[in-house]
Amino acid sequence: MTRVGARAGGPAPRSVDVARPAGVSQKTVSRVLNGERCVSDEARRRVLEAAGELGYRLNGAARALASGRTRSIGVVTLGTALYGPASLLVGVEHAARDAGYALRVVNTLEGDPGGVVGAVESLLEQGVDGIVVSEPIDGGTVSLSVDVPVLVLGAPAAFGGTRTVATGVGAELLARTATEHLLDLGHTTVHHVAGPERWFAARDRREGWRSALAARGAEQPAVLVGDWSAASGHGAGCALAADVDVTAVFAANDGMAIGVIRALTEAGRRVPDDVSVVGFDDIPVAPRT
Repeated sequence: MTRVGARAGGPAPRSVDVARPAGVSQKTVSRVLNGERCVSDEARRRVLEAAGELGYRLNGAARALASGRTRSIGVVTLGTALYGPASLLVGVEHAARDAGYALRVVNTLEGDPGGVVGAVESLLEQGVDGIVVSEPIDGGTVSLSVDVPVLVLGAPAAFGGTRTVATGVGAELLARTATEHLLDLGHTTVHHVAGPERWFAARDRREGWRSALAARGAEQPAVLVGDWSAASGHGAGCALAADVDVTAVFAANDGMAIGVIRALTEAGRRVPDDVSVVGFDDIPVAPRT
């Protein structure tokens, strides 16, 4: 089937071209293609069918000029392949698509103190309608006045303006619950393999572990710090395996937990028979370890 909008050298179809075969007004076409709800299901079906037949594409630039909105959300996040930040970004994208928005992502780099400020300024220049800041590393207080809604996830970053909301992701509570589970199994204490101190998630998970032990009056062993990798977990696991009193370990992510389990197994300590190990993040491979 030939599409009018796809003909070489032919004029691009306009909203009026969609309205005619659909039997509706141009305003109705605009409402349908902009995702507005005050349109009947039948009219919506006819408009979408006609638009598909004609190869019509909504002119995003024109829409932005007319409405002052780009239907896009900016995201500031650390450029990393780690499961936690990456899966959070996927979740944000699904939510944005469901609401009819596109994402514009700007990555920051670890060790760049001006990364968040530069990323936010870049997104503001692109005219995004709102910004999600998912920066997992503490780069100091961020001071930036913005005139669009800003949602800060999991970090107490400071932004100027009255349209900024900061929210946690529940890591502290989940870490406390994991530690309490191990104590409920009968362990007298729980050892902790933490993530890097500059990561907000590492701090929250460490605090959840600490508060669970304190509430039960349990001893708080020295914390072993890793870098989120299985290799660092293995190093911590070797140290833990050498201590026969270690019976329970809470690792701040699943990657390090896998490393701990391997080290314990190599040392002849059975998991979970001799040592109980709990990780965090629920990566796809976790149930198979």
